[in-house]
Amino acid sequence: MKLVSWNVNGIRAALKKGFMDFFEAADADIFCLQETKLSAGQLELELDGYEQYWNYAEKKGYSGTAVFTKISPIHVTFGIGDDEHDREGRVITCEFEEFFLVNCYTPNSKRGLARLDYRMVWEDAFRAYLTMLETVKPVVLCGDLNVAHKEIDLKNPSSNRRNAGFTDEERNQFTNLLRTGYTDSFRHLYPDATDRYSWWSYITKARERNAGWRIDYFVVSDALTDQILDADIRDDVYGSDHCPVTLELGI
Repeated sequence: MKLVSWNVNGIRAALKKGFMDFFEAADADIFCLQETKLSAGQLELELDGYEQYWNYAEKKGYSGTAVFTKISPIHVTFGIGDDEHDREGRVITCEFEEFFLVNCYTPNSKRGLARLDYRMVWEDAFRAYLTMLETVKPVVLCGDLNVAHKEIDLKNPSSNRRNAGFTDEERNQFTNLLRTGYTDSFRHLYPDATDRYSWWSYITKARERNAGWRIDYFVVSDALTDQILDADIRDDVYGSDHCPVTLELGI
């Protein structure tokens, strides 16, 4: 089974930058988007063979997620069941026979860490949600998780120590998630790989220098670790300030 996750930084913009070329070439069984920046009724995509599930933020042009799947889910839910966290269209969960797929766009702590306190509340609530799912069957979590976990996961760790996405608080929350029984699929296969990033700032033209961050992930329940066949970061694919990440499972 092949899965793809991509923060498209606006699906309408990405469609003008070759999104469909990659989508068709990838031929994924499940394709997840973050930061769609859509409201209901603003876009109709023709995706032959795929069911489509969209979660929209209440705020126009903000956040949002989508899942396109060739495999019909048993059940689909939107959000994590908490009104405090479910207004921004950040989570879609699809239940399949052997696992739950959770597509997530984690809140950014923002410039000056203005939203760090909220981010910590979110992290605890989201981890509790995953733990609840895990009591039923294994979980595959994907998306823009807005954290570079280790120094190896960004180009300039020392100068970004207290910037959003690389605070001790955010990194510790990711560690806490892994300790509850999850595996970072890319690091599982490539523990020492350097200069592999999934996001680059447009403002500083960072992609030209590969001064990036690895903040997009496939994280799987430990019960699925033996099923990981491959995990990749498609930094050859353009169209957003993020690139797609992929996972192949032997399911």
